[in-house]
Amino acid sequence: MNILGLSFDFHDSAAALLIDGQLIAAAQEERFTRVKHDERFPKHATAYCLQEAALRISDIDYVVYYEKPILKFDRLLETYIHTWPRGWRSFLKAIPVWMKSKLWVKQKIQQELDYTGTILFNEHHLSHAASAFYPSGFEKATIVTIDGVGEWETTTIGTGEGNRLTITESTHFPDSLGLLYSALTYYLGFKVNSAEYKVMGLAPYGDPKPYASAMRKLFQLHKDGSYTLNHRYFAYSWGLTMTNRHFNDLFGGPPRDPESPLTQKEKDIAASLQLILEEAVLAIVNHAYKRHPCENLCLAGGVALNCVANEKILKHSPFKHVFIQPASGDAGGALGCALYVAHAILNEPRVFTMQHAYWGPTFDDREIEGALLSHGASYQKLDHDALLDTAANLLAKNHVVGWFQGRMEFGPRALGNRSILADPRQKENWQRVNLKIKFRESFRPFAPSVLEERSGDYFDNVCPSPFMLLTAQAKTDCLPAITHIDNSARLQTVNKEHNPLYHELIRRFADLTGVPVVINTSFNVRGEPIVCTPTDALQCFLNTDMDDLMLGHFHISKSSNTQLANNSAREEYLHAFKLD
Repeated sequence: MNILGLSFDFHDSAAALLIDGQLIAAAQEERFTRVKHDERFPKHATAYCLQEAALRISDIDYVVYYEKPILKFDRLLETYIHTWPRGWRSFLKAIPVWMKSKLWVKQKIQQELDYTGTILFNEHHLSHAASAFYPSGFEKATIVTIDGVGEWETTTIGTGEGNRLTITESTHFPDSLGLLYSALTYYLGFKVNSAEYKVMGLAPYGDPKPYASAMRKLFQLHKDGSYTLNHRYFAYSWGLTMTNRHFNDLFGGPPRDPESPLTQKEKDIAASLQLILEEAVLAIVNHAYKRHPCENLCLAGGVALNCVANEKILKHSPFKHVFIQPASGDAGGALGCALYVAHAILNEPRVFTMQHAYWGPTFDDREIEGALLSHGASYQKLDHDALLDTAANLLAKNHVVGWFQGRMEFGPRALGNRSILADPRQKENWQRVNLKIKFRESFRPFAPSVLEERSGDYFDNVCPSPFMLLTAQAKTDCLPAITHIDNSARLQTVNKEHNPLYHELIRRFADLTGVPVVINTSFNVRGEPIVCTPTDALQCFLNTDMDDLMLGHFHISKSSNTQLANNSAREEYLHAFKLD
């Protein structure tokens, strides 16, 4: 049974392929098109999935779309009627797009894929719930999904057991915890549906108290875990912006210009927002436990990417085990809708547990060497041991290393296959990698990758964190480049079975330094998707200040490619991605 799941038309379009309930391949379209958060039809991602399985489109039994466009359109119309005439300009902008394209999903799938088989539609939050529960490995679990908005739902509580999955409670638009966070993201001068994680990273620099009163006027949390927003201050349901003049008055001025310096005001607002989010998420999951008592919790939706809030759940809720979908946003909906059809509709047995996120393309030595030769790069081919020893020694000598190995990650995090690595003991690496390699804001923290079996020696985490979706407090001050201002770190624990090459690299680095931890940040520059191909990696390497690139079995040093780096189209490359 071959099932292809698709998400597209809003942001982070993706494709995922199941064969007899087992995930074979999954990828976001942005990685192939190089357009960050690409919302277009996932033509390239679908082609990759089919190629990975050696299938043709005629071999697919079901294509499943991750939500129901008619229900979403119904929500838009009802909202415009309710807010008339304030929503007139938004109506004129949105409705033609829906009438021309977004309502015709079935026809688009048929035309883009030349597909004549069965096409099914799943509900948005049901896709999120399925993406978390079915791959969790739990026979029974409580399920919580939180995001901006699907068709009508913005937050859901449900339960799963065996193949059955049921949503029992939901919060509806325009009340939305995700849209609250996005509205403040907009006000703080960051890009909505893209930079919410920047707000999370900014929050530890602020004091939540100065804006606590204002934040409480925006948001009311009820005793049963439900919540409501005060829509006097928001414009997202009818306008072309997220907030309005009442919001500006409440917070003492207009939204920050995206290119202006950050002040203490923005830091304090971010801190207050993050505190509100954590309180709300904890209240929601505690209510979910009362409704569906179980030691297992599954989380999905864009808000589930907030690793600070996730850590609060582990420490302050009754749940003992938590599975967080690594592709929690809309990209993961492609996987979820396929899994729902496989298990809830077709009653296929559950055979897939998501122990890692490496479901994207891989490239062999022949393909990699072809890319190097086509660019005229100087390189050295290494065997397995030499590759690991060379990379570990370079890191120990404080080189910044691009690490491109194996299958690309699915979801927003680089987890050791498309990563930039550095020594966490050197405090200057925080700013060096931020400003000279990633070209991003200096306040942004880096994540540590630590050997799973040694994580307890350095961090206070009590469980594995393979998807970099939990924070932990550092136990030592010897890792200044990965410790945030509040002594926290967004942790990835590396399991020997799930990524043996990356695990062995960190182990050899530990043999040299005594520290089984490396800086791990995504292999890209600000505004660019994570690299997918050897050519993507080589271009990023040549146009930034990385010292070395380990591309499969090939070592490319900057010192041996200075002329190529100088002659590369650096300014053009950076101009394409620097502003996001």
